[in-house]
Amino acid sequence: MTNVNSYSLGFSSCPNDTFIFDAMINGKIDAGDLHFEVKIEDVESLNRHALSGTMDVLKISYHTLLHVKNEYTLLHSGSALGHGCGPLIIARTPLDIRVLDDNRIGIPGKYTTANLLLQLYYGKPLSARTYVFSDIEEALLDSEIDAGVIIHENRFTYESKGLVKIVDLGEFWETGFGLPLPLGCIVAKKTLGTPAIQAIEYTLRKSVQFAMDHPGETMGFVKKHAQELNDDIIKKHIDLYVNGYTLDIGTIGQKAIECLNRQASAILAAPA
Repeated sequence: MTNVNSYSLGFSSCPNDTFIFDAMINGKIDAGDLHFEVKIEDVESLNRHALSGTMDVLKISYHTLLHVKNEYTLLHSGSALGHGCGPLIIARTPLDIRVLDDNRIGIPGKYTTANLLLQLYYGKPLSARTYVFSDIEEALLDSEIDAGVIIHENRFTYESKGLVKIVDLGEFWETGFGLPLPLGCIVAKKTLGTPAIQAIEYTLRKSVQFAMDHPGETMGFVKKHAQELNDDIIKKHIDLYVNGYTLDIGTIGQKAIECLNRQASAILAAPA
C-alpha cells in the first residue's frame, strides 16, 4: 500500500473478471477515496500471490481459499459460482481418463478449483502436470499430455481445434451434491481492517451491478485483455460466469462453499 486508501488488486484477464472490475477501477462508479493498484495475471499466479500474502485484494480459486482463510476474508460479491460452468476434461480422442498416469494430465494450476475437482473425480490426490490455462489445448495437440482440464474461454474453443470432451466436472459436482459449483472468489487481507474491507466490498458490489446494468460499457476494457476476441465467445463467457451469485453469494452459495470445503478436506487427507 502507498497510502491508507490505496490497495493492491489482482484479477485475471478473463472476461468475467474484467467485466466485474471495470467500473470500480476505471472511474465508472464512485469509489469514494479508494484507489487500486491493479495487476492482471493468470489464475494460478493470483493463487500464489494469496499464498504468499503479497496482495491486498485479489481473485483466487475457491480451492486456494482453503489454504489462506486465516489471512484473507471472503467478499460476498465477485464470485464465479453457479450452474453449468464447471471445468471440462478434454482429450484428442475418447479415452478412459481414470487409467492415465498423473503426468499425462494437464491442469491450469495446482491450487485451482479445477485441479481440486479432478482429484474429487479420481477420489484421491494427484500430481498432474501444470500449465497456464490458455496453453492446455496446445499441449494436447502437441501430445505433451493425453488429457487436460480446461477453464475460462477454452470451454468455447476446444471443439474447433478437433478436441473432444471426456468429462464435465461441473456436471460431476452438481449431480453428486445438488449445489452450484464454487469456482473463484474475491478475497481481502484481514489486516486491512473491517472498515476498509467493508468499503471495498461495497464498491465491488456497485461495480458488479453497474456491469450487469450496462454490459456494453464494459466491452472496451474486456476486449483489451481477453484471450479470445470473438464477441460471441466473450458474451457466452460472461453469461456463464456472471450471475446472481456474483452480486451476492447468498445462502445457497454459502452452502455450496461449505460443501466444497468438506469435500476438499476429505480428499486432501486421502492417501495418494
